[in-house]
Amino acid sequence: MTEDLDFSQFIARIKRKTDIDLSQYKEAQMKRRLTTLRMKNGYSTFEQYYQALEQNKALMNEFLDRMTINVSEFWRNPTRWEVLKNRFLPDMLAANARVKIWSAACSTGEEPYTIAMILSELDALGRASLLATDLDNGVLEKAREGSYLERSLRDVPASCRSKYFKPSEGAFLVSDTLKKAIQFKQGNLLHDTFDKGFDLIVCRNVMIYFTEEAKHALYHKFAAALKPGGILFVGSTEQIFSPGQYGFETADTFFYRKV
Repeated sequence: MTEDLDFSQFIARIKRKTDIDLSQYKEAQMKRRLTTLRMKNGYSTFEQYYQALEQNKALMNEFLDRMTINVSEFWRNPTRWEVLKNRFLPDMLAANARVKIWSAACSTGEEPYTIAMILSELDALGRASLLATDLDNGVLEKAREGSYLERSLRDVPASCRSKYFKPSEGAFLVSDTLKKAIQFKQGNLLHDTFDKGFDLIVCRNVMIYFTEEAKHALYHKFAAALKPGGILFVGSTEQIFSPGQYGFETADTFFYRKV
């Protein structure tokens, strides 16, 4: 079997088994990541590796963890979060008795906890429905646990750091107030049908890993999930160059409003 066929059959088998379509990710990056993982575990082909995944739950969990992209920190790119705090969320709260927010591809939870902190600072945590989803159940467990190393907190404003975190055995625990405000749930962006009526969708630093076709489909799905006037907040490397084709207009740098 050729190397390309070995890999393509692996992708097809994973899709059948897990409903996760790795062909929607940029192939070179995904192939490099999975080849490293396969070789680390001592398998010379993807066929051998797949057979092992079928029989070994710990190996499958490691595969799922490494396949998803789990790089996150609180208040990543702080100036953009300040725009959300000072402009967009106050507008939403003025227009709605309750706001509906989704942190898509939330990884280990830093992003939805940042949103919850901002809502709390605006005295509006009780007026928000805050959903956080990720493909990887392993990172969702870490998010629910809410324990973080200090390096993840480097951009958290000092007032928020003292209010929402407490030191514990070399780490920092998120306050129960924030934990209770977030519903963490497993979800597949590329496959699932999305809920509707969101005021705000935050999806940052994950779309850069998808193919152009997958991104195109995802922007359409996000637009359909937002209310008219709702906001999509993306990462600093994910500018949408023709937002109009998805029914968006640029509201600010990395913020797009559904028309």
